[in-house]
Amino acid sequence: MHSNEYPDTTADSPAHRIGKPRRLPNTRRALTPDEVSAINAAARSGGNDIILDALLLRLHTETACRRGGALALRLIDLDTDHALIRLSEKGGTQRWQPITPMLAGRLNDHARARGAVAPTDALLRYRNGQPATYRRYDLLWQRIGRQLPWVAVQGITTHWLRHTTLTWVERHFGYGVARAYAGHTDRRGPATTTYIKADLSAVATALAALTGRPHPLGTSTTTAG
Repeated sequence: MHSNEYPDTTADSPAHRIGKPRRLPNTRRALTPDEVSAINAAARSGGNDIILDALLLRLHTETACRRGGALALRLIDLDTDHALIRLSEKGGTQRWQPITPMLAGRLNDHARARGAVAPTDALLRYRNGQPATYRRYDLLWQRIGRQLPWVAVQGITTHWLRHTTLTWVERHFGYGVARAYAGHTDRRGPATTTYIKADLSAVATALAALTGRPHPLGTSTTTAG
């Protein structure tokens, strides 16, 4: 039974004539060096697996990778000779990302000590040998937030580490290097950005400046302040 009480189309509906509210600005910002230090200290001060927690924070700070990229890492994705990891992230993209030789060694030791043998075995693992999951991140930030109330209040998560590292890289090495560092391959934005690219050596050089540790693929440069 048809009734004129209800509109026939979305064009007739008053609700659909109301403009959509503006999207609120992103509150994420780059963390300060003191804040990063406090977060790392809190992660190492408790919990049931501070080795894994410290590795996660270091990995994300060095590479600016996403959680999915970190959790997808396998033994075969770690190249300790060249201090590289192969990241598989959004949209099925893959890239080799420089890490410090120190982190490469620690990741290798961690994986093998926790049962990684086959090339396809997960790199990041719990103490019982099972692959780490997204749940580890949730527990980690909840624990840090209890020790550092400002972390909980601001809703700081792993993605803030990505934002912090990429902000630093862009300020000191420019947009092209930051884009490569982030693994951005999309073509959105001005057409000219398609030609702003950086190679693996440039990313390794930026990492060396960020961490103060030389990388075998990087070029000699003065550490940016």
